[in-house]
Amino acid sequence: MGFFKHLFSGKSQSPEVEQQQSAHKQFEVFKYDGMRAQRMGQADFAIKCYTEALNLEPDFETMGYLASLYIQRGRLPEARELLEKQIKAEPSYTESYLTLANVCYMQEDYTAMAEAAQKVIAIEAGNATAHYLLAKADDGMNNPLMSIAHLTQAIVLKDDYIEARLLRAEALLKMGQLHEADEDIQMVLQSDAENESALLLRGRAKQMEGNDTAAEEDYLHLIALNPFNEQAYLALGALYIDAKAYDKAIALFNEAIEVNPQFANAYHERGRAKLLSGDKEGAAADMKSALELNPLEVERLNGAFSNQEQESPRINILGI
Repeated sequence: MGFFKHLFSGKSQSPEVEQQQSAHKQFEVFKYDGMRAQRMGQADFAIKCYTEALNLEPDFETMGYLASLYIQRGRLPEARELLEKQIKAEPSYTESYLTLANVCYMQEDYTAMAEAAQKVIAIEAGNATAHYLLAKADDGMNNPLMSIAHLTQAIVLKDDYIEARLLRAEALLKMGQLHEADEDIQMVLQSDAENESALLLRGRAKQMEGNDTAAEEDYLHLIALNPFNEQAYLALGALYIDAKAYDKAIALFNEAIEVNPQFANAYHERGRAKLLSGDKEGAAADMKSALELNPLEVERLNGAFSNQEQESPRINILGI
């Protein structure tokens, strides 16, 4: 009888309940406005909406949406804070740890990255991505043996893990294990004959073997596939410079700069080739251009060129 008496008495709900319902409705408006804005590419407005929504309710899903936008905007500390809140709210949800590991990688906080990856492995031992991220953390901490071990575990769990095979091949090359690296490179190229990272690594491996002709073929093939691949130009240019083929190096970097006039390292390397060929004036002009495009390179550029022998001439870029 008490229920029916209340139902027909015309009495409204308590002010506290009404306030909670009103706040929840506002939360939903902000959240779904944010979702619509995000779908439409209006990231700044979406961030405002999600922020207002979270001021009303600590919603797990909304935290994830906002964290992803923060990552896109390069606002990594804010993204990391949200991800840590997600982990505290749902400690067994592995995706939060994986995203956090990637954010820590971008921040070069390899210790925290490793911790996040290890948390995933503790929850789900067979998570290949977690082993791969742990390997990247080891690589960042200059621990190649552990990196290779974790990459091997990732590949055991997922044989066609292209990124893991490429990273393991790179680590093996650094250790001089050319045959082992080649096995991973060939596995990648068997599934994707035009994989740019694999072609670049194969070129480096051939160069380390002393087969400069084969290395040159790989670099040229890579440039033909993608004229915007900066690493291919730099690798081939360095090969030419090491062989004292300075005219070929200069011509190559002319092409690279024509394709991308903002390619600071191409100016830097062309300047190095010009200096070694005796063109000090041309070298100084190129180094000045490199410095203007990338001011953060001041210390490296103001002195000996990279990979240059000690007896090579030096140039004071700041004195130009």
